[in-house]
Amino acid sequence: MKQASLDILQLPLLINGQLKETQGGKCFDSINPSTGEVLAKVADASVEDMQNAIASAKAAFESWSGLSFKERGVYLNRIAQLIRENAKVLAELESLDVGKTSKQTTFIDVPTCADTFEYFATVGEELKSRVNHVPAPVESITEREPLGVVACIIPWNYPLIMSAWKVAPALIAGNTVILKPSSQASVSLLKLAQIIQESGLPKGVLNIVTTIRHEAATELVTHKDVVMVSFSGGTETGQEIMRKAAATTKKVILELGGKSANIVLADCDLEAAVGGVMSSIFMNQGQMCTAMSRLLVQDTIYDKFLELLIAKTKNLKIGSSVNFETDFGPVISRQHRDNILTFIEKAKKEGAKLACGGKVAQVVDAPNGFYIEPTIFTDVKNEMAIAQEEVFGPVLAVIKFLTEKEAIMIANDSRYGLAGGIWTKDVRKAKALAKQLQCGTVWINTYGGFYNQASFGGYKQSGFGRELGHEGLLEYTQTKHICTDQTPGGKSLVTSWF
Repeated sequence: MKQASLDILQLPLLINGQLKETQGGKCFDSINPSTGEVLAKVADASVEDMQNAIASAKAAFESWSGLSFKERGVYLNRIAQLIRENAKVLAELESLDVGKTSKQTTFIDVPTCADTFEYFATVGEELKSRVNHVPAPVESITEREPLGVVACIIPWNYPLIMSAWKVAPALIAGNTVILKPSSQASVSLLKLAQIIQESGLPKGVLNIVTTIRHEAATELVTHKDVVMVSFSGGTETGQEIMRKAAATTKKVILELGGKSANIVLADCDLEAAVGGVMSSIFMNQGQMCTAMSRLLVQDTIYDKFLELLIAKTKNLKIGSSVNFETDFGPVISRQHRDNILTFIEKAKKEGAKLACGGKVAQVVDAPNGFYIEPTIFTDVKNEMAIAQEEVFGPVLAVIKFLTEKEAIMIANDSRYGLAGGIWTKDVRKAKALAKQLQCGTVWINTYGGFYNQASFGGYKQSGFGRELGHEGLLEYTQTKHICTDQTPGGKSLVTSWF
C-alpha cells in the first residue's frame, strides 16, 4: 500500500484487474471520525472511469460465467484466505475509517467477510438444473443462469461485511460485478481491492470503484449494460435508484432503512435482556439498519428495567475506535452527529424525557472526533418523530406497554419492517408473537444473528429482495425453461393443430 507524507494513504480504483488512478487524477478525503483528521486520499472516479469498469465487467462475463461452479469457488476461497491473512490491517483500516471499535472489526467484521466468501464458494450445487414433473409428454427443465453485469452499492456502516454479502453470491452465480462503496467508508475496501488483485481473479470480474460524483454513480445505475442493481442504504436513495433503474428495466433489490422494535416482556431474563438491548442500539454507535431504536417494555418491569439499562449505559467507555478499551466510538461524520443532535432536540420539544446522554461527548485524547453520548429517551409516544424516523445513531426511544397485543400493535405501527426482537422466558409465546410482527427478521432472546445460511431483508419501506441464504443466492440468477417434446413418433399435438 503506497503511503504519502504524513502517512496519508493513497488509494486507487480496481478496474479490469488493475489498480489505477482516475481519469484526471482526482481524489477525495477520507476522514478518521475518531480524530477528525484526513486518513486517506481516495480515488474519485469520473463517468469515464465508471464506463471503463462496466465495459471490463461486460467483457469478462462470457468467460467467467462459462466456468463451473467449482472453478469459480476456487477464486472465492482464495479471497477468503487472503482476507484472513490480512485480517489485522483490514480491521485497523475499518476502525480508522468508519469509527467502529477495534473489538468489533477484529472479532466480527473481518471474520464475517472471510466466512461469507468461503461459504458461497461451496453453494454452486444449489443452482443446478431442475427437472419439472409436468403432466405432458415433454422433458421440462428449469435452468438458473447468471444475469450479467451487476452493480453492488453499499453504505458506510459495514463496508467489509456488506461487500461480501453482495459480491460473493453474485460471483459464484456467474455474474461480473462493479462494487461501489460509500465515499465515507472506502478505505478497507480499497485494501480489499489489492487482495482481490493478489488472488488471481480474472481481470474485469470484480471492479471496485469509489466516487463522490453524482453523475458517475448515476452512470452505474442507468447504464444499459448493467442488468441488476443490488443496493443497501437509505430508503429515499433506494427509491431514487428504483426510478433511475426503471428506464432500462433493471432488476433491483433493496435493503433499506429500519425503525425496529425490541419487545421486553415481564417474564424475561432481566440481565440478559438489558445486555441484549444495549447491543441492539449501541453497537457501532447505533449506526445499523437493524438497530432496535424502539424499546417496548412491559409496565410491571418498566421502572426496574430502565434503572438497570440507564446505569449500564452511563458506564460505557467512550473513546477512539482503535483503543481496545473503548466500548463506544465516534459516529461517522460531524454532519451525521449534527443530524443526530437535531433529532434529540426535536424529541425534547415533542415531550419525550431525556433519561441519559443527549450531548456531544468530550474525549480528552481525541478532542476533534465526532463523539456523541449514548442517549435514552423515556415517556415516548409512538407517533413522535423519535419513534417513527430513522435516526441511525445511538438514540433509544422507550415506550411502555400493558399487553402483548398492544406491543405488537405499536411495533407494527411503522413504515419500516426490517427486524424485531422479543425477550421472554416463554419461547412458545415468543414464536407466536414473532409471526405477528411485520418484519423480515425476528430475534428471540438474542440480537444480530446473521448467518450465511439464512436470508435477510425487509418488509414495507425497508425494501425487498433478500441477502444471504438460498434466497439471497437466487437473487443473482434468472430462470430459463427448456421444454423438449418426447411424444412417441416425434410429432407433438401442436404440429398438427392447423
